Amino acid sequence: MLAHGMVHTYELSIPIFVTIWLTQYEVIDLGITQFPVNQATLGAVVTAGYALFGLGALPGGIVVDRVGSRRLISACLLGMAASFLLLWLSPSLVVVAIGLLLWGAAASVYHPAGLALISKGIEERGTGFAYHGIAGNVGIGLGPLLTAILLLAFDWTTVAGILALPALVAAAYATRAEFDESAAVAADGGASDDSGDSNDSKASSGISSLAELLTESRKLFAGQFVLVFVVAMCSGLYYRGVLTFLPGLLADLPGFAPVPISSLLPAGLVEMLGVGASEQTLQPQNYVYSGILMVGVLGQYVGGRLTDRIAIEHGIAGAFGGLALLALAFLPIANAGFGPLLLVGAVLGFALFVVQPLYQAAIAEYTPAGTRGLSYGFTYLGVFGVGALGGVIAGTILTYASPPVLFTTLAGIAAVASVIGVVLSRTTRPTNE
Repeated sequence: MLAHGMVHTYELSIPIFVTIWLTQYEVIDLGITQFPVNQATLGAVVTAGYALFGLGALPGGIVVDRVGSRRLISACLLGMAASFLLLWLSPSLVVVAIGLLLWGAAASVYHPAGLALISKGIEERGTGFAYHGIAGNVGIGLGPLLTAILLLAFDWTTVAGILALPALVAAAYATRAEFDESAAVAADGGASDDSGDSNDSKASSGISSLAELLTESRKLFAGQFVLVFVVAMCSGLYYRGVLTFLPGLLADLPGFAPVPISSLLPAGLVEMLGVGASEQTLQPQNYVYSGILMVGVLGQYVGGRLTDRIAIEHGIAGAFGGLALLALAFLPIANAGFGPLLLVGAVLGFALFVVQPLYQAAIAEYTPAGTRGLSYGFTYLGVFGVGALGGVIAGTILTYASPPVLFTTLAGIAAVASVIGVVLSRTTRPTNE
């Protein structure tokens, strides 16, 4: 839970920095050529880091089946701290891009390690996924909020350096925590694959060669896991597509003009603080963005509890169907005024995260325990690797088209996942344990 919160603290603080990078930098200088800084090009820069966040999940999943979760989680925390220290030192957007790539590589191993730990170490998986998700959403909400507050007093590079410190503390704790990584599997008397033969998949030792990787991967994608994988990709595309530029989208809506800090303080206090205080402004979009993400805590909890109470397939169909309708309704409601915006934003925050425990639990139901790390590796390759394209898709649409086109595209993505949920509900679920 602690590591999950850290991963998402960094992940969702980046869009806050994006609004600064759009105004602070004019070109991306690669030496042999230059690119103008706009939503499309900056979206590509951010997408590169977010893509590694997903692409590294597959090798991370393979490694976790071999060495366990503790080492990977500790390495993840140390790598993320190093990446934000690099952002602290960055003189240009090129170095920013390198820092984001380092962050993506380090963070990528967390989800296969953490989720494999829960799926094999906790018997009440749905509840475990729910509390794990809540911790992630605390990071998702507090990360941007902390970033926005720190930006009132420091420049963005200093803020990045300060944000590196919690991961260092968490890494120190991770190396000392004690837990049984396979308690639930042991309690069940071992794990087996779909056929019930535990020798038919890598039940305990994980993947040890390229041939085994190809064999186990073919087994996964020959079954219904491929449909769950597509659901995960749709979730990632929607998630990244709506969140990467959400602070900027909110800033263009009614009621989001910058608020001078001097207007919120007594005149005598402003005079005492000097000229700097009178020139500082609050950016309301950053705080509303953080609030929207904090509502996701409730969505994660409800989604996790639902996995223990209803058919996961029905949950996927309903939750993604709701996201599709919400994408179509978001801008018309948000443009109606600040109050309606807060309401539809809260619903978005809830719906965006209620789906995550559902597809996470679906992976546990549709894959053998012995390659659970590999399964979650593929899943988060889809969620954050393929899903990272949502950022560049959003940036390109916002640069060359309009926000309504973006939200219509997101509605189509969610509709695909909803249809797959219906398809899964009409098939027979495999028996994996």
